[in-house]
Amino acid sequence: LYSIDIAIFKQQLIFFIISLFAYFLFLNIDYRIFKAFSTQIYIGALLILGLIFIIGVEAKGAVRWIDFFGVRIQFSEILKPFFVIIFANHLSKNDRHDLGTFLTSLLILFPVFFLILRQPDLGNAIIYFLTAVCMMLCYGFPKRYFASLFACIIIPMPIFFNLLKEYQQQRIFSFLNSTADPFGSSYNAIQSLISVGSGGFFGKGFGQATQSILRFLPERHTDFIFATFSESLGFFGGVLLLLLFTVLLARSYKISLSASDTFSYLVAVGIFFILLIHAFLNMGMNLGILPIVGITLPLVSYGGSSLVTNFIMLSILSEIASEKKKSAMFEIS
Repeated sequence: LYSIDIAIFKQQLIFFIISLFAYFLFLNIDYRIFKAFSTQIYIGALLILGLIFIIGVEAKGAVRWIDFFGVRIQFSEILKPFFVIIFANHLSKNDRHDLGTFLTSLLILFPVFFLILRQPDLGNAIIYFLTAVCMMLCYGFPKRYFASLFACIIIPMPIFFNLLKEYQQQRIFSFLNSTADPFGSSYNAIQSLISVGSGGFFGKGFGQATQSILRFLPERHTDFIFATFSESLGFFGGVLLLLLFTVLLARSYKISLSASDTFSYLVAVGIFFILLIHAFLNMGMNLGILPIVGITLPLVSYGGSSLVTNFIMLSILSEIASEKKKSAMFEIS
């Protein structure tokens, strides 16, 4: 970010300090407290998501932010760790893996999903949907339930496609034919591939990434940060970043396996999948193997709401990991 724009770097540095404060704050707050207020948090979340359409700030045709004393907050980002807790609480309270529990789980998911999709924010809507489905899969519902769910999604797909905004439809068309409109709908994808490819093996170096610095690459500091990073540090830097995410995800998954109960396990699993899906979708669209959606790269992309959210989730993972250590100490003593 420093190599792209010093002003963006300074803003992100402030967000980083706030995120560190949030990390240590939540590290000293038992995440299980939120479990007791799941219903109230869920209702409050739906109200705020609905309120965004009334008092939200519009930018680039989307209403996703609330202006709070001059600071724009993207609530769909901040909600993620709390949604995971709400969803994990609902699943852990039920010992039954029957159709009724499966359907009530979807009833919890879909109001949040559709409100975020309506903003429109297809990227975050996909994150919520896939995270919830993965949590349900790890919970142990029969596979035939998921097969039926995806059949219900795939069959009316033409109807869902018509509900998308025109620019979202164009992104899908440009993915299927990336050279069809090089100065229009395909522009972002083409410029991203040029940025990644022009970095070569070791990159052009910080401050030398012409595609991003000269603004040929759109959203160079958010959605296409991986392309910017790859242009600066090349294939070597891209692989290094991928390895760092692999370590983070492996550690997160290991923490989920060591969780002391079903609730903690599902919370850790939910956070693991949020990080995994975010990284996979962002890198995939930067490399041209997935359609372009508005997805940030965790801990790398510019954005205060995203950074704070990621640090809160890492704090909860740290708590779950410390629970295992404390229980092990009690067993030894």
